Amino acid sequence: MADLSDPQLIAIFAAAAIATWLAGVRLAKATDVLDDHFGLGEAIGGMILLSVVGSLPELAITVSAASSGHLGLAAGNLIGGVAMQTLVLVVADRFMRGDRPLSTAASSLVPALEGLLVVAVVGVTVMSALLPESAAIGSLGVGEIAILAMWIVGIVLLSKVRNRSDLALPAPAGTSAVDPSPQPEPATGEAPNIKRTMAIFGLLALVTLGAGVLLEQTGNQLASNWGISGVLFGATILAAATALPEISTGIAGVRMRRYTLVFGDMFGGNAFQLTLFVIADLVAGQAVLPAESGPNAWIGVTGLVMTTVFVAGIILRPQRRYAGLGPDSWVVLLVYLLGLWGFVVVSS
Repeated sequence: MADLSDPQLIAIFAAAAIATWLAGVRLAKATDVLDDHFGLGEAIGGMILLSVVGSLPELAITVSAASSGHLGLAAGNLIGGVAMQTLVLVVADRFMRGDRPLSTAASSLVPALEGLLVVAVVGVTVMSALLPESAAIGSLGVGEIAILAMWIVGIVLLSKVRNRSDLALPAPAGTSAVDPSPQPEPATGEAPNIKRTMAIFGLLALVTLGAGVLLEQTGNQLASNWGISGVLFGATILAAATALPEISTGIAGVRMRRYTLVFGDMFGGNAFQLTLFVIADLVAGQAVLPAESGPNAWIGVTGLVMTTVFVAGIILRPQRRYAGLGPDSWVVLLVYLLGLWGFVVVSS
């Protein structure tokens, strides 16, 4: 990559980002078919599968960056991705029909609980980033182990309360209730070819992984050429590129009126994404979280605050949008812009 010019690197980076977008959309559709066929649905297996699918680009970048010694890039992409993917909810809110904001359309308090899991996992991540590299068991940092343990406990608890009727929320006045679960396709007399779907799933996963490697390699070279720190590039431009599939599925979810799942996909992916630090540690042979801990802590807390605002929106249920966005979306957008400014200051 060092022999390529900046225009060539940008072209490869853009092509990899487009491949990530297209593969992500098809992966989401293939996942729906597999969920229906194997009866995963709302079970914990289904939640894990969906989280893994959404985090494939981050997985590829994490492995590639950690194996290349670009620890700041790996850490920045994972932690910065939380803020970036939470920002996707603002984009989804913009595509809502009518005056009601996205947070009011959620038909259950479960997304609020999923958001609280993100807050807890991010909080542990930020604290762990401030630990010395010696706080480890072998090559695994104690913080990374705590993140994985908290995610597993959280997923188990969420799977137990996901269908509780007392967590359901009434439909806003003037609207109809929306079933948050995927609706079966109309009968066409032809069942999906599961083997073909699994083959497509595997192929698209490989495409996504390959695109993620290209994003990491070209991104790291561009950051070096432009004099940008790896953690800054990873938490902004690279995180935006890997959030493309979430943007597409978020908009599609709103258009299908599956509002609760839009929150679930974003919050679930954010919580799972941070467990990839365990893989980063194993690949790098050392704790990755302490890499450039100051900027990571800042952007991590930014994502935490953004998530908290949306959790408050789901609970308080604002009744109208202003200039195309709900009040919670406007606050989240402001928090992100201020957080990004502070992130640049801390990173310089």
